Amino acid sequence: MKLQQLKYVIEVVACGSINEAARRLYISQPSLSKAIKELEREIGITIFTRTSTGITLSTDGAEFLGYARQVVEQAELLERRYFNTAPSEQLFSVSTQHYAFAVNAFVEMIKKHGEDKYQFTLRETRTYEIIEDVKNLRSEIGILYVSSFNEKVMMPLLKERGLEFEVLFQAKPHIFVSTQNPLAKKSTVTLEELEDFPRLTFEQGEYNSFYYSEELFSTIPCKKSIQVSDRATLFNLLIGLNGYTISTGILSEDLNGSHIVSVPLEEGELITVGCVVNKKTQLSRIAKLYLEELKQIIDFYLR
Repeated sequence: MKLQQLKYVIEVVACGSINEAARRLYISQPSLSKAIKELEREIGITIFTRTSTGITLSTDGAEFLGYARQVVEQAELLERRYFNTAPSEQLFSVSTQHYAFAVNAFVEMIKKHGEDKYQFTLRETRTYEIIEDVKNLRSEIGILYVSSFNEKVMMPLLKERGLEFEVLFQAKPHIFVSTQNPLAKKSTVTLEELEDFPRLTFEQGEYNSFYYSEELFSTIPCKKSIQVSDRATLFNLLIGLNGYTISTGILSEDLNGSHIVSVPLEEGELITVGCVVNKKTQLSRIAKLYLEELKQIIDFYLR
């Protein structure tokens, strides 16, 4: 087993493709495939499952990846300490529902810990895709919420995919509205008071089930409903159409501007936001640093 082979495995996982990994590593695709097959033969496991549509990590491969990342990180620390070598490119990816605090933590992590070379990915994406990203180790961390309504579907699904859910915080539901919205000055609002305003939600593609919705009370019918795919569009529509969306109440003025406010919703439900990780692998150093920043930022907003 060679250190370079471990680096090859890590790069293929980061790219999700042997062809793309070969391009980034400046080697031919057949050479990369041969190196990985030799490693699989040597250690006696199948790291990647190959299909007509591409490759995915096997169960054994996910466990192996965790150890490979640790070995490569330790080897790089030794080289930098004793041979004065430059740091290699850092790799990290996180998939999240549309939360400003997840972006804030990403920014702070890069400011404090990003070195000369890095290849980081932040995916604000659909709920089902977050789960699949972490299952297939396309992302090390996923961030999503559960409630009393969706946990009976979400928690078994996470367990089936070999994932763990760690609670980050719990919050009472709030609405986000424009400062010009008639509801903006209220101390609290009820669901009945929202009936005449457009409800904005994030669309979930082919998995557009109520259980995958990013918003509470998605099963309650409304007269005006708009689905969007990104946070910027949602906030523009909050302002332009006096719409509302239901979320945690954590709002970042740095990212979302000063034209949006958060108003508590008079409902007894709780939103439980947590991070999802793959049971079969261990988090990289960068992933752990991101989680530290995430928890600090959440603590700041909750205070």
